[in-house]
Amino acid sequence: MRLIVKSGGPQAYEEWRSLFAEVSPGIDVLDWFDPPADLRGIEYALVWAPEAGRLAELPDLKLIVSSGAGVDHILADPQLPGHLPIARMMLDVTAVEMSEYVLMSALMLVRDMKRMIVNQANRHWEDFFPPLRSTATRVGIMGLGSLGAAAADLLRRTGFMVSGWSRRRADLPGVRCHAGEAEFDAFLAETDILVCLLPATEATRGILNARTFARLPRGACLVNAARGSHMVQADLLAALDSGQLRQAVLDVFEPEPLDADSPLWTHPGVIVTPHIASTPSRRDRAVRAAELIDLHRRGEPLPNLYDRATGY
Repeated sequence: MRLIVKSGGPQAYEEWRSLFAEVSPGIDVLDWFDPPADLRGIEYALVWAPEAGRLAELPDLKLIVSSGAGVDHILADPQLPGHLPIARMMLDVTAVEMSEYVLMSALMLVRDMKRMIVNQANRHWEDFFPPLRSTATRVGIMGLGSLGAAAADLLRRTGFMVSGWSRRRADLPGVRCHAGEAEFDAFLAETDILVCLLPATEATRGILNARTFARLPRGACLVNAARGSHMVQADLLAALDSGQLRQAVLDVFEPEPLDADSPLWTHPGVIVTPHIASTPSRRDRAVRAAELIDLHRRGEPLPNLYDRATGY
């Protein structure tokens, strides 16, 4: 079995090779950045943001494995062979880490952690009352897949009032679930902290915009841990400056890394994290990729395949 890997840059290849030698010695791991002259026989690719056209050069490729939960970085290739299945990197630890990040963000917003961070930087001691309490705060999650469902459950068990919105109606214990465009405004109206965990599709591009923000209660907050493509940055800044939004915790941006001169770095209402909401270790990903390759070779169904019909 031949697997070509592009994830983490050229310096990561030796680690990937060592990990696969440990978890699945039968896999011959090749370096994307120093490929063999003969590309025949490469049946599998584990990739993040592959350069356009490179996957199409592999004549025997049978399965693409995304190194992350999203696949937009693969779909951006206009020469991507349309017949190839794409498996998303969805792990149990992914949902755990994402739900912890969402809970952390919600608690920081409830307790106004940004205010304390600024005060510490200025060596200013200020005694103040937190603006919210978790038990009186309504958190609305956009996207109720495996990540959204895990986040909703942890928030609910912590004491937050939780609702959710998705394309198709979900059924989650203790969560008020909304579905479709017809129920979007009602969902926003009852949300004090809006959490975006939607997949990146053309339908969801720019969904965090002025219209969405205007339908939240004044002074609401935002957490975006999905994709930078969901957010219209100018609309977010305008909503923060007007007071329509009080604060935002942002983990994803377009482009990444975030430009050094971006106003998000210094805006008093924004907390920036460097796309680390849920990042499985390379060992976790190597184990999962080996499992997916084994399932594929045995002709068994693959979990979390990208569905071209739904866009995620």
